Amino acid sequence: MMGIEWLRPGVFVGSALFALLGVAVFWLCFVVIDRLTPYQLWDEIIEKKNVALAIVVGAMCIAIGLIVAAAVHG
Repeated sequence: MMGIEWLRPGVFVGSALFALLGVAVFWLCFVVIDRLTPYQLWDEIIEKKNVALAIVVGAMCIAIGLIVAAAVHG
């Protein structure tokens, strides 16, 4: 049983920093992929209602999230 060890300040701050690091790396990867594509992903998905691209971008987000989580977790 883990108890309340996760409430210790060092553990809590470390977890928060790793979460922020993971979000920052995810955001950076998304921006890089958005720049590499020949069109703006957000405009294509929202304004032009491109469902196929939305599915591909969603799958890409899940994949990047899994990679970042595995890297942060160790």
